Amino acid sequence: MFQNIIEVLILSAIQGISEFLPISSSAHLILVSSLYEFKSSSLLIDISLHLGSLFAIIYFFRMDLLDVKNNKRLLSLIILGSIPLIIVGYILYSTGIIYELRNIKIIAWTTLIFGIVLFIADRNRFDKKISSNLNLRSILFISLFQILSLVPGVSRAGITITAARILRFNRLDSSKISFLLSIPALGGASFLGLKDVFSQSVEFNYLVVIAIVASFIFSFVTVKFFLIYINKFSMNAFVIYRIIIALILFAIIY
Repeated sequence: MFQNIIEVLILSAIQGISEFLPISSSAHLILVSSLYEFKSSSLLIDISLHLGSLFAIIYFFRMDLLDVKNNKRLLSLIILGSIPLIIVGYILYSTGIIYELRNIKIIAWTTLIFGIVLFIADRNRFDKKISSNLNLRSILFISLFQILSLVPGVSRAGITITAARILRFNRLDSSKISFLLSIPALGGASFLGLKDVFSQSVEFNYLVVIAIVASFIFSFVTVKFFLIYINKFSMNAFVIYRIIIALILFAIIY
């Protein structure tokens, strides 16, 4: 029992921290689970981890989400910007293609390539803001980039921040756009997962509660401090981290 709890806490930390940083949560969860063969890792636990992150980001932006009157335009753009990912994600999921993408070679290359793309996009200082510059054209541009996050290693946070930086949004608002777009993305992923769970005879247990709570805590803390960090520093630390991870994976593969 103690080992299962430790494993769930480790997976919660990986999910909560990497989901909102530009380093790919799916890649880290896949790699850690495959390398260490966690006994507690399962579809239900995976869904619980995503639900924890979903609840955390909703709670963090609760004031913006509840203030529909003043944020109607922003929330509408976020919903519209999530449609392409949901459609393509469902197609890849229903056809089984999504599972074919989960291999270490793909993760290694996407981690490296999109880390470099993030570095290039983040080099210059831009000053566009959500309040005055986010429109239908820009959110659709970002949403098309977000589709690439269905491939492990790309990083949903990383690719959406990259797209926003290409459009000349400042780092802080680029990150906020990414976080808001994560709500429909996490919601969609959780819905598909729950659909599979309810079609099977899966037993709910205490590990599910631990996974949700721990993932919530790690996710909330990560979002809070990332926004503080990114307001002062560049994305270089995450780019370097991605390159190191990629090189380690290349060493293992080749």
